[in-house]
This record gives sequence, structure tokens and C-alpha cells, in this order.
Amino acid sequence: MAQDLVDLSSEYQFWMRKLSMWDQASTLETQQDTCVHLPQFQAFLSQMYEALKEMDSNAVIERFPTIGQLLAKICWNPFILAYDESQKILIWCLCCLIKKEPLNSGESKLNSWIRSLLSHILSAFRFDVKEVGLFCQGLGYAPADYYPGLLKNMVSSLVSELRENHLNGFNTQRRMAPERVTSLSRVCVALVTLPDFEPLVEALLTYHGHEPQEVLWPGFFEAVNEAILLKKISLPTLAVVCLWLRHLPSLEKATLHLFEKLISSERNCLQRIECFIKDSLLLKFALKTYFPYASTSLVMALLQNPKDIPQGLWHQPLKRISEMLRETVEGQTARSHRVAFESWFLFIHFGGWADIVAEQLLMSEAEPPEALLWLLAFSSNPHDGSQQRAQTMVEVKVVLGRLVKLFRTPTLSGQDLQAAASESREADPRPLVCQQLIRLLLLSFLLWAPGGHSIAREVITFMAQTEEITHEIIGFLDQTLYRWDQLCIEAPRPRKVARDLLTELLAQVEHSPVDHVAAVQGRSGSPRPQDECHEFVQ
Repeated sequence: MAQDLVDLSSEYQFWMRKLSMWDQASTLETQQDTCVHLPQFQAFLSQMYEALKEMDSNAVIERFPTIGQLLAKICWNPFILAYDESQKILIWCLCCLIKKEPLNSGESKLNSWIRSLLSHILSAFRFDVKEVGLFCQGLGYAPADYYPGLLKNMVSSLVSELRENHLNGFNTQRRMAPERVTSLSRVCVALVTLPDFEPLVEALLTYHGHEPQEVLWPGFFEAVNEAILLKKISLPTLAVVCLWLRHLPSLEKATLHLFEKLISSERNCLQRIECFIKDSLLLKFALKTYFPYASTSLVMALLQNPKDIPQGLWHQPLKRISEMLRETVEGQTARSHRVAFESWFLFIHFGGWADIVAEQLLMSEAEPPEALLWLLAFSSNPHDGSQQRAQTMVEVKVVLGRLVKLFRTPTLSGQDLQAAASESREADPRPLVCQQLIRLLLLSFLLWAPGGHSIAREVITFMAQTEEITHEIIGFLDQTLYRWDQLCIEAPRPRKVARDLLTELLAQVEHSPVDHVAAVQGRSGSPRPQDECHEFVQ
């Protein structure tokens, strides 16, 4: 090791002189000389990294007093940054100098200086940091003041661009080019353990465009997975799941890592074993195990929590989910029925998106999007054929149009909702699936429409004509309150109405289920005359 450092010190001086020469002259001859020496220089830089990672920053400064000058010269040489893996190795060298817990102002300044160099390297994606530096200096700011903020803003900007890229779908004018995403993920390989870059790492993992092949650099997946297993980085569950869905070697390594921990642990300590399993996040992959035919893109979309997306943009991921489901369901293949059922089951039971569809349709003042109408019809029965589902969409669209017109009406009556939900006397009776969907729309209307609160109890009393429908309404109210809690939806008045109705219905079912049904249907089992004019959904 000592001899290696002596040899490295000799090479260090040689390359320091070379860098000074390349830095001072920009002639064609100098550029040619730089290009000729790039392979040898990268080899030296790799040796430098191997030495730096075995030393603490104080020992590095003592052994190589001008290390800062050398790395800075490299950062400003575009030929070196563009060559092969030199940029990645340079970032690794810089990371070796960072003090994670600076003890004094000198170490804090060193960290700030390193951030400035990292900002410059990333500037290839955004803008010229040298020009920004000159501008800020002209305003009287020192690099220590503005570089940490600049790095934070740059990461934030890249994160926003990646997320906007996902929401814009096929709007190619506003999308980040796939090769740029690839290059960005490659740059981040050496940065995954730095706290400043965690939001960017998360955004890259959860990013999925519409390219037929994976756009993220394989080494990026490996670096993130290694950091997760060694507890050097803490990412949201969704990001980790996306990593393993997109890169199976990382999943295999995580599984082996868990097995090693379980084998080496005390076998009689069940709590510790349970903790290992839960901590591994591998239980999330039960989805993929039990539903092998489910689209990876669909799973990733459903695992995205609506809470992480502005409420005003929920229609965009819903539209994308609808498109993926429709392509799967209506694409006739030998296993289409099984695939359709698996996709439906995932949509209904995971992600929290299914319960949002009816509300989104009611809240929209524009023409109901066909994608959401299809999604609502599919959620009720995945086995319907295309023609039957289309007829359901037509029926639902008619009722939905009437409800939207009533939505802003301040004063409503039960007769208004009866008229909105009624069907043409010439038409055939509605199928049970269609009746259920219309009840869902009516219940959502009662909770969200300003005029619906005053008639909610009356309408639900007339809707709950059977024990089955009563339990259906109870399930809807309970699920709605749970979803609002999970998504932190601020809806004081609808929440109170839903909670009061749920409490009353539960009390009725618990204390006298038989009497409740009899009271609604009549002692003889036939509908009472006064109920016939209030049959909202028949």
C-alpha cells in the first residue's frame, strides 16, 4: 500500500502539470494532446479513487495538499468529463472528501466547495454554473452562500421536470428526451448516498415514460440497491418497489440479502425475524407473485399514492390507468380473461384509485371523459363484453349529465334525484350492474353537492330497500371515510354527513336487521305503495 501511494504521488505530479498545461492553452494542439492522454488519465483517476476511499479527508489533504486544485481543474475540462467513465470516477473522488458531519467552519467550507463542483458537473443538464457564479459574485455573494442553494434548486428543478414529463404523457414538446434521462441517471450513480440528491434519486426511480425499453442506466439501479441494503439511503416504499420491478438483478440481490440476515439471526427470536422481513419491503412483491400476468406499468401506476399528486391532476393518472386496462382487456389473447380479472383485481384492491373515479366524474363540469366512464363500467364487472360495457357507459353518462346539472343547485328535493336517476319507460330494465353504478353516483352526489346534505337521509332511506343494498351503502360510506383519512382530504361537512349516516345505518342493522328490512319492504314482503314513487334505481 505504501509503495502504491509513492507511485501514485509520482503520477499525481505528472498529471497536475498536464492539467495546468491543458487549462492554460486552448489551441488545437493542446486539445489533441488531451484526447490522446484521456485513457491513461482515466486509469490514474481510478487509482486515485481507490486510494482516497481508504483514507479520511484529513489524511487525503495531508498526503495530497493540492488535491482540490487537481479535482477543480478536472471539473472544468470538458474533454475529460465527456470521456467514458471519467465523470463518474471524478464524482466518486469528490464524494470521498465530503464531511458528513463537519466539525468546524473549515470543514463546512470544504463541503460547500465540493457542492459547487458537483453543481458544475450537473450543469451540463441545466445551465452554465460559471456564468451563475460570476453573476452572484457581482451581487456580493460568496460561493459558500449560493452554491448549496443552487444545488438544491437544481435538484428540485430536475425533479419537477421528471414529474412533469410523466404527467405530460405523449406531449413530446414538453417531454425530457430519453437519452437525457439515461445520462442523468448515469451521473447520479456516484451521488445516490448524498442527502441533497435523494429527491432526484426517488424521481428517477418512479419515472416511467412511454419508451419501449428501460431508459435508466443499469449501474444506477445497482448503486441505489446497494445503498438501500447497506442503509446508506432511505427512500419511500414506492421508489424501492419501482427499483425492483424495473431491475430484477436488484430484486434478486435484495432477496439473497434477506436470506443471509435470516440465516445468521437467532432462530428463536421471532420478533427480530419479523422485523427483518418487514424492513426488507419484499412483501410488496406478493402482488407480482400472485398476479404474474399483470402489466408492470399498471402495477407501478397503481402503487403511486394519489396523496402524492395534486388533487386537480388526478384525472391524468386515472386516464393513463384506464388506457392500460382497456388495452389489456380488449386485446383478445388466449389468456385475456385471466389477465382481465387480474388487472381488475389489482385496480379494485390496490392503490386507492378505484374509489376516486365517480367523484372525478361528478366534479368535472366538462364533458365526461370516455376513459373515466370506461373505467367506472369496468370496475363494476370485468367480465362484461365490449358491447355490454358500452351500453352501461351510455346509461351512466345520461344520469351523470343530469346530476352534474343539479350539482350547483342550492335547494334540492328527493324528487329531483328520482328524476335524475329515472330511466325511459320504453327502455328495457337496467341490468343490476348499471343500477349499482347509478347508486354509487347518487351517494357521491349526496356527499359532495351543496344541496345534497339536507336530503341525504331521506334519499338513502328510500334507496335502502333491501338488506343487501343497505350493506352496500354502509360499505360505501365506510370506505369513503377511510379513503379521505388516508388522502388527508379536507371535507368537514361531507365527512360529518357520511359519519352520521354510517352511524345510523349500522345501528339499524345491528339492533333489528329483520325489522329494518320488513319496515322497508312491508310485512307481506311486497313493496309498500308509498315506496313505489321513490324507487330511485330500478
